[in-house]
Amino acid sequence: MARIFKSPASYVQGRGVADEIGTHAQSLGDEALLLADDVVLGILEDGVLASLEAAGLTATAVEFNGEASEAEVDRITELAEERGADILIGAGGGKALDTAKAVRQHLGCAMVSMPTVASTDAPTSALSVIYSEAGEFQEYWFYDDHPDLVLVDTDVVADAPTRFFRSGTADGLATWFEADATARSDGENVVGGTPTRAGHELAHLCYETLRDHGVAAVDAVERDAVTESVEAVTEANTLLSGLGFESGGLAAAHSIHNGLTQLEATHDATHGEKVNIGTITQLVLEGRDDAFIEDYVDFSLEIGLPVTLSDIGLDAPADEDLDVVAEAACADDETIHNQPFAVTPPMVRDALETADELSQRVRESR
Repeated sequence: MARIFKSPASYVQGRGVADEIGTHAQSLGDEALLLADDVVLGILEDGVLASLEAAGLTATAVEFNGEASEAEVDRITELAEERGADILIGAGGGKALDTAKAVRQHLGCAMVSMPTVASTDAPTSALSVIYSEAGEFQEYWFYDDHPDLVLVDTDVVADAPTRFFRSGTADGLATWFEADATARSDGENVVGGTPTRAGHELAHLCYETLRDHGVAAVDAVERDAVTESVEAVTEANTLLSGLGFESGGLAAAHSIHNGLTQLEATHDATHGEKVNIGTITQLVLEGRDDAFIEDYVDFSLEIGLPVTLSDIGLDAPADEDLDVVAEAACADDETIHNQPFAVTPPMVRDALETADELSQRVRESR
C-alpha cells in the first residue's frame, strides 16, 4: 500500500484573523454562505460578512441546528443551493465544521473551515463524523478534498469556555498514541494509505507541544488571554493533531470514544473528554508500564481532563453497558484494528474497567 499524506491548501492562525477572512477567501468564489449556530453567529456574523463584502463577495448566513446529522446536512445543502453559494464557511465547533464539509461535498464548491474553539482536530480534515439526531455516533464520511482554507482566530479561541480548549488538548494528546500504533502495525491511515514519516512525526510533535505548553495555555485561557503557549496549543489541537490523525492514523482511543457514545449517559461529555478515557484505555490495552500510564493520568488531572468513567457520566456502569461500549468499539470497520495486535470486546471491557480503577487511584494519591 502506498504511503499517503494529505492536508488543507492553506492554514491561517492569529489574533483578529476572523476580520481578515475576506483577504484570504476572496479567490475562492463569489457567493459565500456562513454556517454557524446562534451563539457563534452572535460573535462573528457581522465582522465576517463585512470582511467578505469588503473583498467583493456576496455573503449571507444560516443557523446551524447543532447536530452533524444526515438530516441537517440535507437541510443546509438545500439552502446553499437556493442561495447559489460557491463558498461554504463552517464556523464553530467540530459538528458545525463537519456539517459544512458534508454540504461542500454535495455542492462541489469551495470550503472554509473556521473553528471558534480549539476543541477538536476536525477543522483540517477531509472527513465528517456523522451522528444520529440523538447524538449517537453513526459513521465517518470521507472526502477527496480538504478544506481550501482553515482560519483560526486565537482571540476567539481564548474567549471560548476553557472546557472546549481542554477537550481539544485531550483529542490532540491521543493523536500520537494512535498514529504510533498505526505505524507499528503498518495499518491504514485515514487518507487511504500507510503512514508517512511526516504524518508520524507531526503526531509526535503534537504530543510534545501539548505536554510542554498545556498547563500554561489552560491557565491563560482561563483568563481569556492569548499567550505564546495558547498559540502553540491551538496549533497543536487544530493543525498538528489534524494532520497527525489523518496521515498518521487512528487506533483504539477514537474507537472507544465511538463506543462510549452509544450510552446516553455520556452525551453531555465532549468529544475530547470521551477520547481521553479512550486514550487511557488504549494505554492499558497496550500494556504500558504503570509509571507511564500514571504520568499520563496525572497530566490529564493537572489540566482538568476527565480520567474516570464517572467523570463522563457513567457512575457505576453495569456490565451490560460496558459490553455495549466494547462491542461497538470493536466493530469491523473501527480503527481499533490498527492496533498492532488483535483486539476483542472482552479485552476492551477489561481495559476500560482497569483504566477506571487505575485513574481513581492516581486521583486519590494527589
